[in-house]
Amino acid sequence: MNTDSLFKPFKLKSLNIKNRIVMAPMTRSFSPNGIPTDDVAAYYARRAAAEVGLILSEGTVINRPSSSADPNIPHFYGDQALAGWQKVINDVHASGGQMGPQIWHQGVMENHASGWLPSTPFEGPSSLQRPGFENGVPMSDAAIADTISAFGQAAADAKALGFDTVEIHGAHQYLIDQFFWDGTNTRTDIYGGKTLAERSRFAVEVIKEVRKRVGEDFTVIIRLSQFKPSDYNFKLAKNEKEMEQWLTPLSSAGIDIFHCSQRRFWESEFEGSDLNFAGWAKKITGKATISVGSVGLDGDFFGAFAGQSSQPSSLDELVRRMDRGDFDLIAVGRPLLADPNWVEKIKNNRTDKLKGFTKDAFATLA
Repeated sequence: MNTDSLFKPFKLKSLNIKNRIVMAPMTRSFSPNGIPTDDVAAYYARRAAAEVGLILSEGTVINRPSSSADPNIPHFYGDQALAGWQKVINDVHASGGQMGPQIWHQGVMENHASGWLPSTPFEGPSSLQRPGFENGVPMSDAAIADTISAFGQAAADAKALGFDTVEIHGAHQYLIDQFFWDGTNTRTDIYGGKTLAERSRFAVEVIKEVRKRVGEDFTVIIRLSQFKPSDYNFKLAKNEKEMEQWLTPLSSAGIDIFHCSQRRFWESEFEGSDLNFAGWAKKITGKATISVGSVGLDGDFFGAFAGQSSQPSSLDELVRRMDRGDFDLIAVGRPLLADPNWVEKIKNNRTDKLKGFTKDAFATLA
């Protein structure tokens, strides 16, 4: 297997990475009271030292009272949390890597299993976490404005701390995605609407604010998904035209890279073409894209959450699509969670040393 295409450098604005492999954001919940620890810094630095081109952090929440549903998810605000992130990026750079935080507001959520709740009710475009399940309050105009500002402040702080990029989390049924989805966005004001393009206004305003705060020279990424964790087969954009109406305004607002999350990266997005989500995003916008979804393992990540184990799988299809230019970067999740040296092993053709994935990997910062 020739993996040369995975190890070509990639440069875009503030990003200058040694290869095309990205560590995907993966929630770890190892930051007590929202403060990243030295163990968190060491976890990321190990991957940087072992040839990961770009690290995207676990989701880290912005400065809103109910942006998090878990007390151990890191914050990206406050002196203590930002000091923790300063150590993270310093250690990653010292180890030869580049990194961006994934800034996040979770929106309306289910209550945490521990019983912990934020100080104010969960908030979203409506009270719905999904159709038929209410567990929050609709955001007022003032709450929306403050949230947009908080995204901008988090991005500005990321740049000030020395991060190389920032990723806005707009996927997986969290706040921004709740605005995209007509199943949760039932608003009748300017942030609602019958079309996906209309319901994208909140995301556009977040992106514009982030761009304003970081300047034109700083790389801005957004993570998007078609599916919902409550419906794996769901598609926000049902066809190419709807996807164009969705992505073009986000691109124009200031996105440099679309990070396109799907369950299995090799699956076609629309009939009549074998392009995946990232392939279509690149074709429509002309912007760089990151693909992701069950890379390097024979089972998908939803199965992993159910406790299923996976074994290493071929990268031939990934290489074929990368060689064809379908997308620019590939994000890898569980293989890197279980094995910090995954990239190094691929680069040195030590595939016989690759590890499988078991649910035990969720329990530690290996």
